[in-house]
Amino acid sequence: MAAITASMVAELRAKTDAPMMECKKALTEADGDMAKAEEVLRVKLGTKAGKAASRVTAEGVVASFIDGTTGSLIEVNCETDFVTKNDSFLALAKAAAELIAKHNPADVAALGALAYSQDGFGPTLEDVRKGLIGKIGENMSFRRFKRFASGTKLAAYLHGTRIGVVVEFDGDENAAKDVAMHVAAMKPVALTSADVPAELIEKERAVAAGKAEEDRKAAEAAGKPTQPADIVAKRIEGGVQKYLKEVSLFNQSFVKNDKQTVEQMLKAAGTTVKGFTLYVVGEGIEKKVDDFAAEVAAQVAAAQQAG
Repeated sequence: MAAITASMVAELRAKTDAPMMECKKALTEADGDMAKAEEVLRVKLGTKAGKAASRVTAEGVVASFIDGTTGSLIEVNCETDFVTKNDSFLALAKAAAELIAKHNPADVAALGALAYSQDGFGPTLEDVRKGLIGKIGENMSFRRFKRFASGTKLAAYLHGTRIGVVVEFDGDENAAKDVAMHVAAMKPVALTSADVPAELIEKERAVAAGKAEEDRKAAEAAGKPTQPADIVAKRIEGGVQKYLKEVSLFNQSFVKNDKQTVEQMLKAAGTTVKGFTLYVVGEGIEKKVDDFAAEVAAQVAAAQQAG
């Protein structure tokens, strides 16, 4: 039997994008014959892994893991909603969340290098990911994660598998869980008005200024008097302040009782929220909209050129 070297495994992996251990098994089965090993992988995994790895992953799940005051939140993406119900994909996301909490990887690459085996794939989490791409036939990726280990209490809330929240708090756990649920529903961007990012405030100010300018033009066109500059400035600032209250957690009306703010609810419960993290699946990812007719036309053109 031919000796299977690390360089042979690396070469086959580069050609096929298959997991390292699967490449080694294929080379062993093929007695070191590279071409035959490729055929073995094609039979076992199909040609799907390499092709799938370039496709957009805008669907997916959010998973969390909490053990005392240590926890994590992660978004794992795939291509279609169908795969988000796949047991192997869900197990991968759950395992990744636990690995983050326990091993504190620096980034996605470090996460992928952690030891993990599943569905016959391994020995790393990245090998399992690549193996499942071939098995399921869809690209999947670890998009982002956050680890919590500041010694503060943690409460998590998952709305299905698409929205996940972790709240850092001191005090009553039920109140903290209510806040996590509130965050998932109302999607605040900061704890307080003072914490709202400057770029969001400027964007809102520009919108308010644009609306004021439209009103001025409309008044002029109708032959009506326009408002003085100082009044317009106050209107713009009033719009900004309204926005800040709407997007800051403590100022929002509590979803379970709109007669009180979240801050008032927390005070009544003797609870302090120190921070929150909200993940929404696919947020900020541009989804590809397939034009089936154009795709068919392109394939026909390619076939004609080949002929």
